[in-house]
This record gives sequence, C-alpha cells and structure tokens, in this order.
Amino acid sequence: MKKTIRILLVILLFGFVITTERLPVRAWLSKNLEALALKHADRLPLATIGEYLFDNNCAQCHDDPAIKAPTREALSGLSKESLMIAMEFGKMQPMAAHLSKNKRGLIAFYLAGDTKDQYLWIDQAMCSEPAGPDRRVLASNWGQGAENRRFVDAEKAGIHSVNVTSLELAWSFAFPLVTDMRSQPVIIGDTIYIGDKAGKLFALDRFSGCVRRHVDILAGLRSAITLVELNDGRQLLVFANSLATVFAVDPESFEIVWQQRVAISDYSVVTGSISYHDGRLFVPLSSYEVAAAGSPGLTCCTSHGALTSLDAKTGEELWSWHTTADAVLQKTDEDGREYYGPSGASSWTTPAIDAKRGRIYIGTGQNFSQPATDTSDAIIALDMQSGELIWKFQAIKGDAWNGACLSDGPNCPKNAGDDFDFGASVIIAALEDGSQVLLAGQKSGEVFALNPDPQGTAGEVLWRNRISQGTSNGGVHWGMSLSGESLYVAISDPERDTPGYTPRPGLTAMDIHSGDILWNQPVERGCEYDYSHKPLIGLENTRSTVKQDLGEQYKCSYFYGLSSAVTTTPDLVFSAGLDGKVRAFHTGSGEILWQINTAIPFDTVNGVEGHGGSIDVAGQVVADGWLYVLSGYSMFGQLPGNVLLAYRVDE
Repeated sequence: MKKTIRILLVILLFGFVITTERLPVRAWLSKNLEALALKHADRLPLATIGEYLFDNNCAQCHDDPAIKAPTREALSGLSKESLMIAMEFGKMQPMAAHLSKNKRGLIAFYLAGDTKDQYLWIDQAMCSEPAGPDRRVLASNWGQGAENRRFVDAEKAGIHSVNVTSLELAWSFAFPLVTDMRSQPVIIGDTIYIGDKAGKLFALDRFSGCVRRHVDILAGLRSAITLVELNDGRQLLVFANSLATVFAVDPESFEIVWQQRVAISDYSVVTGSISYHDGRLFVPLSSYEVAAAGSPGLTCCTSHGALTSLDAKTGEELWSWHTTADAVLQKTDEDGREYYGPSGASSWTTPAIDAKRGRIYIGTGQNFSQPATDTSDAIIALDMQSGELIWKFQAIKGDAWNGACLSDGPNCPKNAGDDFDFGASVIIAALEDGSQVLLAGQKSGEVFALNPDPQGTAGEVLWRNRISQGTSNGGVHWGMSLSGESLYVAISDPERDTPGYTPRPGLTAMDIHSGDILWNQPVERGCEYDYSHKPLIGLENTRSTVKQDLGEQYKCSYFYGLSSAVTTTPDLVFSAGLDGKVRAFHTGSGEILWQINTAIPFDTVNGVEGHGGSIDVAGQVVADGWLYVLSGYSMFGQLPGNVLLAYRVDE
C-alpha cells in the first residue's frame, strides 16, 4: 500500500513540473491521474489531491497575473465555506460546473488550508471563571417555541417600551473567515451557543463574550441551533451544516453525539431550521440547484425538497416526505440538450409543530422546471408519526423558475413564474375562543390565514391580504411574529426597474381574526445613494465579477428593506434591515422607539477585526434584559459582516 502511495505521489509531482513542450503527456496525466488520485483519496493527503485539482482546473487563470484573478495566496484567506459558495453558485460557478461536488470540496480544502493561525486568539479569549449554576432556557430555537410565534414573554425578555431606549452595546465578538452571519443562537443560563460559516461552534459567556468551549464542525453551520431536551432529561444542541449533515452536540462537553447526512441529492441543503417534538427531529430540505441552474452547462433540473424525521437520540431516519416525484427526462431539444422535471418545491422554512393534532406544517418554494406540481408555493400538513400528507394549500399555480431566468439562460422554463416562495415559517396562532389558525407569509407580498382542520385534503383560506407587490427578493422573507392577536410582518421589497412596481419595505401589524391592517410603518434608506454602485439582482450579483466599492456601500446601502425574521415581546417588535439598522417598534402604534446602526467597525472582545453589515435570515434574540444581534450578510450584494453584538438595558 505504501508503495502505491509513493508511486502516485511521484506521478503527481511529475505532472506538476512537466514542461509545456510535452502537452500530450500532460493531457494524459490530467485525464488519468485525477481518477487515480480520487480513487486513492482515503490514502493521500486531502490537500495534495486538492492542489492537483486546482493546478489542472483553476491555475490557468489564478496563477496568471495578466488575467487579474485572485491569486491562490489571496484565495487561501477565505474559508472553505466561502470558496464552496463561489464554486457552487457564485462567481466561479461557470468555471467549476464540470467538477463534482467532491472535487470542488477538495479544492476548497486545499486553498483554505490550515486555519489554525486564524484562531490563535482563542487561548487569550477563554473565560477565567466557570459557568454559573443558572440553567434557565432563555432561547431554545428559531421560532422561540414549537409554534414559530417568535414571541418572548415579558418576564423572560426583560426589555420593554420604557427601558428599551437605554439599550447600549455591552460587547461584540467577531468571527474570522466569514462574511455572513445566519445561524441564530440559543441561550442556556449564562451561556450563548453560536456557530459560524467557517465551521466553528462556540459557547460564549453571554455577559462578557469570553469563550467557554469551542469545537470544529465539518463545513459551516447553516441552520439555526435548536436546543433539544430528550425524554430522559438530556440536552442536545442540534443543527445542520452546509453539506446537509445534521449534528447533535452535548452542550456541556461539546462532544459530537451523532451526525447524520440527510441529503437526497448532491444539491440538497438545510436552510430552514430543525424542529423537535417528543423524541423526533424534523429537518426541512431545500436545494441550491435553483442557483446552479443559472450555469448554461448544467442539465436542469433534477432535485427537489423534502421533510425528513430523525430519531433525536440516535439520528436514525424515521421517514422522509418528498415534495415532488423523482425527476425524469421531459424533452431533448434540437441541440441534444436534455431537460428534466418535476423539480424544486424546496422547503426553506422551519417546520411548525402542532402537538394537538400530531401534525407538522411546512411551506414550499417554486418548481425549478416544468412540469409544475401542486406542491410548489404551498403550505403542507403532514402526519408527525408517519410523514403522510394530510392536506395541502397551493397559493400560486405554475410557478416554475430558476436562476437562469435572471439572464434568459437556456435552463429558464417557458412561461416562467415569479419565484414566490413561502420562505417564512408557518405560525400556529391561538384565538380567544380556543380555536387555532395558521398564518403564512409569501414573497408575493400576501399573508394568509388557513384553517388547520379543512374538509378533505385541500387547504381552506380563512382570509388573505396583500400588503406589497413582492418580488423574487421581496415580500415576506424569513419570518413574521405574533404578539397577542396581532401579527407583525416585515416586508423586504428592494427597488426594481419594473413598470408598475412600487416597493413598500417596512413593518405591518395585522389583526389575525380578519387580516385587517392595524398599522404600517415604512422604512426608508435615509441617505443619498449613488446608483452607479447598484448591484445586480440576486444571484446575478453573486456571480458578477464586477467589484463593488464596499466603502461607499457601507456609507449608504442599496438594500434597506426588512428581510430577517421578526421578534416580539408584549409591547415591542424588533426588526432589522438589510442596511444594518436594528429597530424596536411599539406593538400598539408602530412608533420606532429605538434604532441603532450596526454596519460599522467594532472593537471586539476577542481581538478579531469586526465589522457589521446587512442583517438577514436570523432574527434578534431577546433574553433577560439583553438583545443579541447577528450582523453581516453578503450573499446577494448586501453588506458583509462578521459580528455578534450584545446590547443590554441600563439597570
């Protein structure tokens, strides 16, 4: 075996130094050694294989100064996660489309290399005192409860309309190697648990930001963290990484208790967060093929969404419900290009737990290709024990769309839809008479109230109300919240050069009985924007090689709508903007009582260079007189950032 490895390494080295006069030999090596290296990947250093793949697929541009592509030294300053994003659906997607996911991963592993130097500060940042005896659960999951109401009661919140104006920054913590903050933390006693997209899980003292524990996770954390309390009393921190693998970690020892890959295709990711009830986990699956389809060389589209149930103790799969049937060949055009379907109907949402009925509710997105199905842009009710479909409600029929539609690419379906996902998680609301209603918000700008007990298998609409026109990046994005019998809806609407379209970014309060609007508080940019810096739309900006003037963007952000999930207390609504501003609104009047700009540099407690940016995806966490904010999100041309900010009221 050692002889085989030595021979492979010699041949690899020969392939690196061979002269250009011997191109036929180099071509043979490129064709055959790649297969040999991957075959023996378990016996060779991963970085060695990654270096070989980079040399044969990427070096032609990145090692040539005339092309002005980032050098491999510059690329080594990025995290594995950032490199994978660039190759999966970012600027490098067209160039990396011919590489398998494993090959892209090996290249990212090689480039990122040993990141230990990025974490030399940890020893100095460790807490000098052990955690106290307080084990109160102050924030347990994405929805602040099984029903996704994102409501924090007055006693647990400790922040109210009288003292909110005294909120001041107590400390900030910066994460190296990341530009996006998306994994909403949980809080137990005096410890806040948070993960980042570089693949680190931290336990921090929530009063000071010092480090209690840390552990490396393969690939970056993508979902929020969910605190699971098993029937035997044990606690677990559960989350998913960017490779669609679910992890369960002991919060005291930081031992990885189990891990389970839940992907149903190479494109599978976990975007919504994981829900828990009575020993079972419920994992929503989405797909980044919606972005990858923008590459003309990709055969579209073969992936779809799902909801998978796991045993919380072991990670064993109990059942998996798929949003569409497996894709099959639909047609071949005159150029021999193949088109597949059905596909899409991803579940981007965190499942809502209906313990009373034994049901799970999820929302789905559009189909990626034709034929369109009746499970896209829909609310789905499933049996918790079996995964069987109980009923479904489809808000929009025929919505088939993917990233190719942004540039009129060959993979864009005929008669493409508008990409109007249900991205916001379903809320289970209780009415005064003891009945319940399901509340759902869509990127179309519509909000729906559904009867959880419809007749038959079709959903029943109690009311629906449109509060914006919506776009593929507008309308209701990541989550609404509920306080009493009022629903608080954040609208993301960006500016678009579309005839008849009027963006309405802001916060709206609605009566959950009728859908009537109680008040609306618009948000404005508040500065003079230089439109020569205007980013492209959505995924097109992610792929663009045009560099934005980041300094100018921080001065005045193009995006300023409210996209991230909303958090409420009895008298406050916390909602943050894509320009980095965090606002506290009064629940009764909509008056803005407190506002802070986070898109600025910070002197952090761990000594890492920190900067805030856009606030997207994760909502704010309110606990015991403290407000915790994740700032930074650069995915679609928004403002990058890497900080956790801790604000406290003046005692």
